[in-house]
Amino acid sequence: MTAPSKDTLEARLHYPQGDALPEPGRALVVAPGVKWLRMRLPFALDHINLWLLRDTLDGIEGWTVVDCCVARDEARAQWEDVFDQELDGLPILRVIVTHMHPDHIGLADWLCQRWNCRLWCSATDYHTARLASQSTTGFGGERAAAFFASHGMTAPDDLEKIRQRTGYYPNLVPSVPMAYRRLMDAQVVRIGGRDWRCISGFGHAPEHIALYCGELQTLISGDMVLPRISTNVSVYDTEPEADPLKLFLDSLEKFLPLPEGTLVLPSHGKPFTGLHERIQQLKDHHRDRLAEVMQACSQAPSSAMDIIPVLFTRALDLHQMTFAMGEAVAHLHRLWFDGRLQRELCADQIHRFRAT
Repeated sequence: MTAPSKDTLEARLHYPQGDALPEPGRALVVAPGVKWLRMRLPFALDHINLWLLRDTLDGIEGWTVVDCCVARDEARAQWEDVFDQELDGLPILRVIVTHMHPDHIGLADWLCQRWNCRLWCSATDYHTARLASQSTTGFGGERAAAFFASHGMTAPDDLEKIRQRTGYYPNLVPSVPMAYRRLMDAQVVRIGGRDWRCISGFGHAPEHIALYCGELQTLISGDMVLPRISTNVSVYDTEPEADPLKLFLDSLEKFLPLPEGTLVLPSHGKPFTGLHERIQQLKDHHRDRLAEVMQACSQAPSSAMDIIPVLFTRALDLHQMTFAMGEAVAHLHRLWFDGRLQRELCADQIHRFRAT
């Protein structure tokens, strides 16, 4: 049976804004007091959505920013245009970051210093970002290369490039604010006279925070629920025996009590409705990928590198390959932790998985 295409699945969702996209440095209003910004990224995933929420904090009128883009001169220039054209002459009062990945937290310190305001973030992601911006954590260096090699990546040139990527995270997140305000699951943040409830999510980031406003029936989903692509769920060298796919799938359940008509504001793609449908699509996607991985490992013991062609049919550059490796390990680990696969460290020092 042929799986539905991305276009077929996407057609089951509704996009209230149609094909409209914000122009660089400008915003579109998507809900009362909520503006949509879109900034360019230097990756295959070439954009990120950011959000401006009309706010009052400590008696001062202004705006709350949700997510920041990576630290690049182009992004700073787009923010300066936003300051000039979209803030109605009011200040930014706080910066909320959904999680610690560079496209979300990269310019947080710059924004907080620019406007003398506070970063709000989960504790786990704040401290992970602080550590990663000062060293390398799960994105490059000798340990990352050794981890990928242990899962079947053996091309010397690729491994050397990964060893040399010690500055990957600090280049995109050169600094993180020295102080922050903690966000936690079920916490309610009052923004612009409306309550926004924090919903923690795991598997994609250490402690991702989405925000839901019941009055507006609007969810800022971050990377937890995206309309067209599946969220990256990876195992990294810093937690080499992790089971992030279980964490991610379990986290999706926390969004099901929200109304089906919820307006979802994702970090990538367009605002959409059809939350329950999309969650089911994501569950189906991973169910099918797990079945394919299981079949491959039933035919022959397989490393993560062996599994990449099973999960990804398109050509991948090295940047994409590192994410693909993390995803492959995550799917193998889900089946391993479930007792359906056994893991063996072979004589060549590569982990291979076979059916039990």
